[in-house]
Amino acid sequence: MRILIVEDERTLREGLTDLLSAAGHEVVAHEGGRSAVSCGTHEAFDLVLLDLMLPDLDGIEVCRRLRRARPSLYILMLTARGSEDDRVAGLEAGADDYLTKPFAVRELLARIQALGRRATAVPAEPEILEADGCVIDLGRLESGRG
Repeated sequence: MRILIVEDERTLREGLTDLLSAAGHEVVAHEGGRSAVSCGTHEAFDLVLLDLMLPDLDGIEVCRRLRRARPSLYILMLTARGSEDDRVAGLEAGADDYLTKPFAVRELLARIQALGRRATAVPAEPEILEADGCVIDLGRLESGRG
C-alpha cells in the first residue's frame, strides 16, 4: 500500500514512516498541509494518515481538498483532538476513519489493514437480466425497458 503521512511532529512522522516501511508499505511523509495537498493530488496514494493541527493549512481543509481531488483515496485522521465535535468534523470533511493520539500501534496497523481490504475488495458483478426488451437490475432493484 502506498501511504502519505501528513504530520508536523518530526518524531512521530519519522516513527510512523519507519513503522509502516518495515510493515512493507511505501511511505511518503510531509510536515505541512500545503505540500501534502500538492503531493496527494499529483501522485497516486492508497491512504493518507492526516494530522488535524498543521502549521500552514489545517487538516480539515487538507482532507476536503484531497477528497475533492481523489474521491477514492482513503483518509485516516490521526490527531490529538478527540472531542466528538472534532471527530464529526473530520468525518464530515471526508475522512474514512479517525484515531486519536496517543494510539496503540496494533490498533493503527489494524485500521490500515481494514482500509486496505476495502481498497482490494473485488466489486460484485452486477446482476442484470434482459428479456424481450425488459431490463431488470437485481443489484439496484430497478427495472425498465431497453
